[in-house]
Amino acid sequence: MGTVARRLLAAAILHLALIQPNHPGALTWGALTLVPLELPVLTLGLAALGERGRGRRALRWGLGSLLAAIITLKFADLGTTIAFGRMFDPLTDMQLVPAGLRLLHGIAGPWITLGLLAGLGLALMGTLAALVWALGVWAALGLAPRGRWIAGLVAANFAMLAISETGLHLGAWRGINPPGSAFTTRVAAEHVRDLARSRAAFADFAQAARRDPYAGRDDLFDRLGTRDLIVIFVESYGRASFDNALYAPTHMGSLREAEGKLRRAGLASLSGWLVSPVEGGQSWLAHATLASGLRISDQRRYGALLASPRRTLWHLGAASGRHPAAVEPAIVLPWPEGGKLGFRTQLNAAKLGYEGPPFNWVTMPDQYVLSAFRDRIGPQHEPLFVEIALISSHAPWTPVPRLVPWTEVGDGRIFADQASAGPSPEEVWADEARVRDQYRRSLDYSLRTVMDWAALAPDPRPLLLVLGDHPPAGFVSGIEGSDVPMHLIGPPDLIAAFKGWGWTPGLVPAGDVAPWPMEEVRDHLVEALTTSGPR
Repeated sequence: MGTVARRLLAAAILHLALIQPNHPGALTWGALTLVPLELPVLTLGLAALGERGRGRRALRWGLGSLLAAIITLKFADLGTTIAFGRMFDPLTDMQLVPAGLRLLHGIAGPWITLGLLAGLGLALMGTLAALVWALGVWAALGLAPRGRWIAGLVAANFAMLAISETGLHLGAWRGINPPGSAFTTRVAAEHVRDLARSRAAFADFAQAARRDPYAGRDDLFDRLGTRDLIVIFVESYGRASFDNALYAPTHMGSLREAEGKLRRAGLASLSGWLVSPVEGGQSWLAHATLASGLRISDQRRYGALLASPRRTLWHLGAASGRHPAAVEPAIVLPWPEGGKLGFRTQLNAAKLGYEGPPFNWVTMPDQYVLSAFRDRIGPQHEPLFVEIALISSHAPWTPVPRLVPWTEVGDGRIFADQASAGPSPEEVWADEARVRDQYRRSLDYSLRTVMDWAALAPDPRPLLLVLGDHPPAGFVSGIEGSDVPMHLIGPPDLIAAFKGWGWTPGLVPAGDVAPWPMEEVRDHLVEALTTSGPR
């Protein structure tokens, strides 16, 4: 290979390494036209330093190793974005690697797993060797002293441009966006910044774990006896259902009707307000907030929680002889975080056994989930601690399911006609008024379904916590704030344990009841259901 061809090949290798996307949306031919500001920094900088001299070889290996590490990080970003819809967080996700390997081992067997690991190792070694060779080709350019000074000056200017562009995109300063892109530098800087933030959050959570008055206890929840505790999150259920005239007549009417059903079934209820950590989406952050007793307002704090020793409500239940289970019909991919949150049994969409068609994005109607989850968990010798995340009231709110007789739910095929009825999402979302009306109807279905199921729950009657995860988007909610309602439903003697909370009897919380931050629920719940207090 000629000298010019070697240099062009070396530059092409470095170019591809620098423009490598870390997001599936960037996997386009247009990515090849990206002009990486780091390329002249590497090529001309090494040419200015020359091939010989103390430390030159170590520098090339160091730069090659750094580039190989960032390439690996970009692939990790790509994988976690495809699988979980978020970027890779080393503090959290490295702890999930063993769970991922066990999953792969179970699906593909030991030899394929070993083969894939060996292939990844060889690919990484080959990438490192190619990068070090490419850097060496440019270090061996053999410029005269004057040419080396010029190359060094040009490299320094491009380095300043790369720093400027990176700081601009990270919000460190304002200014004119320079031509080209320091994408690889930006990815590295973002991960360094995010890791620092994750470590700070982890330290906070680790300290909270050390202060946890209930950590290590195995005598909690004795007031429940053999009753199950079931936490039901109703998607996009917020204060607008009570304070917005578009929704209040429908939703409060359904709740008032349900109060009568619950009374006739021998059940009591109390209702109050919580402040969700999120609005309009990211339900899992609200779920984690309630479970952990810590405010989880963004993905970074969620990751730090998973990496910390903090015990969730589900860990505390398991330590006290109860079986924690998660029922998550919205999850269609592996969910390794579930084990970290304390769930012993995890039922995603596939494990719920639904044989009917989906309702657009919604995998199955709420009635099927509530009808099927006990059988899918299977018989247990321990009382259940269950989180159920319902999704029929999740956008796009079409088609709207309707209740069928509970004895006819079966495997869900009865919902086939409903799943193909109603307007398309495109038709609904072309008109804001129609969006709001579909939301009103969808949430009303969810509320009616939950309360109807609660009235029919078998003995021993469980303790139900029914709450919203977050309000809907602002243009749908029509009111400010992130308050969500929470209802306690159960036998009167058990509900009496919560009278000290100052909440409103029934299913319609008084508007002047002071809202609690959602992160306070865990400890209040433990205290109300445990004879002995904190130690």
